[in-house]
Amino acid sequence: MAACALAGTLLAGCATYSPQPLGSGQGASDVSKLTVNAADMPLPALRTHRFDPSHGLDVTDVAMLAVANNPDLKVLRDQLGIARAQSFAAGLLPDPQIAINQEYITHPQPGSTTPYVYGISEDITSLLTRSTRKAAANSQADQVNLDLLWAEWQTIAQARLLFNQVTSLRAQQQQLATEKAALVSVDSYVRKALQQGNLTYDGASAGLNAYADASKQLSDRTVQLHQAEHDLRVLLGLAPDAPLDLIGEPFRTEPTPDQVQVALTSLPQRRPDLLALQAGYKAQEATLRGAIRAQFPALNVGVDRQRDNSNVVSHGFNIGLTLPLFDRNRGNIAIEKATRQQLKDDYENRVLTTRNDIQQLMIDQDTLARQRDQLQTHAAQLDDARRAAEAAWQKGLIDWPTYLSIRANALSADMDFIAARDQQSQQSIALETLLGDTDLQPTSASTSKP
Repeated sequence: MAACALAGTLLAGCATYSPQPLGSGQGASDVSKLTVNAADMPLPALRTHRFDPSHGLDVTDVAMLAVANNPDLKVLRDQLGIARAQSFAAGLLPDPQIAINQEYITHPQPGSTTPYVYGISEDITSLLTRSTRKAAANSQADQVNLDLLWAEWQTIAQARLLFNQVTSLRAQQQQLATEKAALVSVDSYVRKALQQGNLTYDGASAGLNAYADASKQLSDRTVQLHQAEHDLRVLLGLAPDAPLDLIGEPFRTEPTPDQVQVALTSLPQRRPDLLALQAGYKAQEATLRGAIRAQFPALNVGVDRQRDNSNVVSHGFNIGLTLPLFDRNRGNIAIEKATRQQLKDDYENRVLTTRNDIQQLMIDQDTLARQRDQLQTHAAQLDDARRAAEAAWQKGLIDWPTYLSIRANALSADMDFIAARDQQSQQSIALETLLGDTDLQPTSASTSKP
């Protein structure tokens, strides 16, 4: 009865199996039905933003949705669950081992009995290294958690970049569509002049190429836009046909040199990838300590009770000891020491590279800001010239080559300004990501919503 009770108790603590069917792998087809918990966001600027896709998605909404719904981040969160389970497993005590030996006498003699040996033993060495195993596993779980946080930061940066890319390509597409429509009259005029013999093909080539070039650029931008929208939908975990109603300005921030220096000072205590490397180094320290402890003899201790065939009952203890003559775990100790040195150098190299990258981005920020302002002024001036030339062309006051030249220059200036704005935004995103979770606020935030 006691044995049955013990068996029932042991079975009650066993895990049970339940099936988990695979999903269909379909993304959300309607962004307005998705919700995002701002409190779960990894950055302060996101935690204070109200997510409301009914009015369209600004750059902050896109970043929040990417953190909440990105498929790759969901996989990383599952990996965090595995790491935590491994940390739990590392802290469990080893189960004792029971040994039962029952002998049967082939030809029993008078007065003989059936001999047996019952014993229980425990692996002492496993108990001695438990604390280092658990410390290493806990640090590894911390590293996975910090790697996940860093991946969230990277996903935010990628969402901002794709938001900028899609909105920029849409602006270029609209600009080129307007240009193509405006060149229809010139193209018709040149073709009619060719038919009437008033122009040769050499003289008409500029007019013919203008419309064709605008059409080609429009097609190229449309293909690029389709790819960018595809990438953004994948990042956000949306269905292929989910609409992307994007509003607002691209992300941009312009920290002062003093703010950057303050952020650099505390960078190793804030940035998740650096903290993850620190956690990995801490885990390796624990692993090395465990390897050093494991150089001592492996010890197994137990007690037993036995009876021989003459009915003599005895009890005692047994010790299993590995003699440390040849191995002594020296190979593993050398491996763990070399691994620790590699992790140390990797961390220091990452910090040095980050500091240099931030310094370079700060220098570029000033140059790009001046370039953007200059191109914006230049593009505005040429836009005025284009509008004046269009009015003059319609009234027959200027010839078509002059008109095309003015339009081409204005279009080139508009494209240069859009490219400069995109480059500055890309640099801002990179700088904000490298600086880490600071109090810096975007200088050009998303459009406010009701």
